[in-house]
This record gives sequence, C-alpha cells and structure tokens, in this order.
Amino acid sequence: MALIVQKYGGTSVADPDRMRAVADHVTFTRQHGNDVVVVVSAMGKSTDNLIKLANDVSSTQPGRELDMLLTTGERVSMSLLCMALADRGIEAMSFTGSQVGIVTDTAHGKAKILEVKGGRVRDALAAGKVCVVAGFQGISTDSEITTLGRGGSDTTAVALAAALDAHSCEIYTDVTGVFSADPRIVPQARKLLRINFDEMLEMAGAGSKVLALRSVEFARNHDVPLHVRSSFTWEPGTWVTAEEPSMEDPIISGVVTDVSEAKVTVLGVPDQPGISAALFEPLAEANVNVDMIVQNTSTQGTTDISFTVPIADMGVAEQIVQRVADEIGATGVSHDNDIAKLSLVGAGMKTSPGIAAKMFRTLAHEGVNIEMISTSTIRISVVIASADLERAARTLHAAFGLDSGQAYGAPLPERT
Repeated sequence: MALIVQKYGGTSVADPDRMRAVADHVTFTRQHGNDVVVVVSAMGKSTDNLIKLANDVSSTQPGRELDMLLTTGERVSMSLLCMALADRGIEAMSFTGSQVGIVTDTAHGKAKILEVKGGRVRDALAAGKVCVVAGFQGISTDSEITTLGRGGSDTTAVALAAALDAHSCEIYTDVTGVFSADPRIVPQARKLLRINFDEMLEMAGAGSKVLALRSVEFARNHDVPLHVRSSFTWEPGTWVTAEEPSMEDPIISGVVTDVSEAKVTVLGVPDQPGISAALFEPLAEANVNVDMIVQNTSTQGTTDISFTVPIADMGVAEQIVQRVADEIGATGVSHDNDIAKLSLVGAGMKTSPGIAAKMFRTLAHEGVNIEMISTSTIRISVVIASADLERAARTLHAAFGLDSGQAYGAPLPERT
C-alpha cells in the first residue's frame, strides 16, 4: 500500500463546496488502496483577513502573538475536512503542526523546519485513518507556535512526505501544473509534463509562485517526487523529479516573472575591504533576503552597490541601509519599487552557448533596458522596469519557441 501526501491550497478549500470536493479527492485516493496524509492551508483569504484584523486592532504585533493568530486558519480547515470525510465513511484525524512534531527554529513568521517527528501520524496511519495536518506551522525549540512563511503549507507537505518515506507528494493548486510562463502574463504558456528539481528550484527562486522554494529544496534533498496538479480537475499535472532532461527537451523550460522585489542603491561607497560585509551582515541578521547584487567599477576610490530585496522587507531594509551608509561614509541611498525581474530557466543552457546573447538582443529589439543581470548554470535573470514586463516576457517566450499555439483556457487565479 503506497503512502501519498496531498496538499491543498487556500483556493482548493475556499468554501464548503470546495471542501467537499477535496473530501471526494481524498476518498477516491483512499479507496484505491493508498494511505493518505493531507496537508491543508487556510480557507480562501482567511490568512489575509486575519492579518487585516490584526492591523485593525493594533500597530504593534509581537511575532509570537501574530503566529498564534495566523495558525488558527489552518486549524479550521483541517477540522472541517475531517468532518467532510466522516460523511463519506472515511475515518480521519486532524493534527496541528505541533501535534505532528514539526520542530522549527525560533524565527516567528519565517521559521525553518529542523525536524519532523511524525510519530502520531504513523500511529494513525497504522490504525487505518486518513491524517489531516494543518500546514504552515510548527513548534519551535522553545516550545512556541511558529509559522513557516509564504508557501509554508507546501513545505509542510514535502517535509512530511520525506519524514514518512511517502511514495509521492501531490501539490493541489488552482492551475493544472507548472507552466512555461505565468498564463496571466503570457497567454500562450504551455503546461510542462515534467521538470527536474534543479530547474524547478531555479524557477521558484526566480519568482515562480507555483511551488515554494523551500518545498522544492526539501523534495530534492530527500528525493520526494512532486506532482503539481489542479484540485478542480482530475487531469494529470506536472511531475517534478530528479530525472535529467532528455536531448529532445527544449533548451529553455520557462520564462519566470517576478514583481515582488525592489531595488536599493547605495551611492558613493568607499571601495575598501569589509564594506560589503558591513552592509549585508545587518540585513542578514534582520532576516532580509537579498537577491541580486551589482557593484560598479570603482571610480576615484568609491563605487555604487545596487541590490534587490522583497518589497515586503523594504521598511526594515531602508532603515538598516541608511544607518550603515552613514557609518561607512556613503554619499546617499536610493530605492526603486517599479522594477521587475525576468528570468530564463533551462537545463539546456549548460551545453548551449548564446542563450544570454539571444535574450539580450531580443530585449534590445523591444526597446527594453536592462538594469541588472544575474546568472547561474541554468538561469539568466535581468531586472527591468515593471512597465516593460509583460511585453518582454511574451517576446522572450516566443523567441525561444515556447508558445503553445493557443491561449490557456482554464480559469486563472487572482494575482496575489
């Protein structure tokens, strides 16, 4: 009997009808001879509503108390799904993250999983029950309730699949798989039947919202096959595995777009050893994730340093950067929220020269100016003006032969 972990996102359990549909999915899987562990997110926009409620009540929100509040959303989902399963004659048992034994570090709001004990889940499975686990949460080494940050339910599901040695982990979402681009931006994006972990890691890191980066890291490190599919249909989705691409696969797998970052530039930085460390160490200590970094050539003993950070962290980042700039004698700090990151991802880049040149020439023909460039073995990312993003993404998608020939026809999720 195979063990399958299934994760259902907020849109999949958004209302009673959707909750019953998920119960049907779980029942179908169980009746076909599989053990099932289900991980659920909060219903619909429940988490957003809880954040708004916190903002309405107070401008001071201690991390411990905010985590206490936000984890209630998943508890509602897990208990309701167990009730829906009971209607179908399926014996199910719900668990919070702490009851499962998901042990995290002490960083409220962005906790990282250190260990998954899973003893109670194993006992429940052995007793023939379906286990429904609240995603997005755990218990810290200080015995405090923590949340795992954006995409935390994906991470919960994959971590459980790894700890329980599951056959596979199915990530149910509101699209039918992983696409060669965001269909809301590139209507002719096509669904990928399969993609390997390295490519998916680069796509997630570049801003693709289909899978959380940490969940893909867990899956790769523990070789957990992922199946990304829609909870609204029964059609197969996209398999994410360790399998290397074949010679017949396209050189480029996807065009990834991201509008969640802002650019910070520190002007007139003294060109001396230790200056970069003085700038970026305080940001790291404040849990601000720095993405792309560009340092200009030194002129008359000074240089400019530009880097990108999540827009959500700009308030914290600006205070830190301004303080450090004053300490090191920089001449000024500027920031730009109207940027976008555009990335090409594909394992074929390893053996195909000229991808960067073709990308840059294509953008030049469209009159799109490149502000920053970052590369890895299988990814090229550029920062451009946000106003140019849609046009640039569609042009690159067509230039690298990724267009499907028809517009994506399924209902598209709202942008978040």
